Amino acid sequence: MAVESVMQALGTMASPFALRDVVSGQVYTLDSFADKSALLVMFLCRHCPYVVHVQDEIAKLGRDYAQSALGMVGISSNDPGHYPDDAPDRLKEMAQRLGFRFPFCFDETQDVAKAYKAACTPDFYLFDKERRLVYRGQLDDSRPGTGKPVTGRDLRAAVDAVLADKPVQSNQKASIGCSIKWRPGHAPAYA
Repeated sequence: MAVESVMQALGTMASPFALRDVVSGQVYTLDSFADKSALLVMFLCRHCPYVVHVQDEIAKLGRDYAQSALGMVGISSNDPGHYPDDAPDRLKEMAQRLGFRFPFCFDETQDVAKAYKAACTPDFYLFDKERRLVYRGQLDDSRPGTGKPVTGRDLRAAVDAVLADKPVQSNQKASIGCSIKWRPGHAPAYA
């Protein structure tokens, strides 16, 4: 069943995190991106058809902005006990196959997803240099089965505005995808 992102208030501060990258084993924190003038936090997983639909564009974003002032981190918070494709070893395979140029971290406790009020995969949060939320919403208006091309238009426009120190369009559309797969008894009130 498709779920929309929560659409937190613009201006919300980025929540701290400390998560291990499934590829390198390195721990990444909010401070790991202190030298970047923008930070894109993406809640992703391996099995969701909505993520599968846009995964090549997400990998392309990583390549296109690798030399820019944009920091990027992918986070998977799904319960691998019930969704084994979202276990760290399977996420590592995904990141390597797609050539992710950003850390892809596993949120074992699901606390980071709760802190960001992540509701679906994919779910995108873009923060400015002060780590205030300036964009939350869809990659673009393509969805599985619609025939619309995956361009990343909405997210790319927001990233380009932040990197140019310009205001981000405030008319933002919710991301749509599979719900975060919470461990039994761990679903937050907003889910």
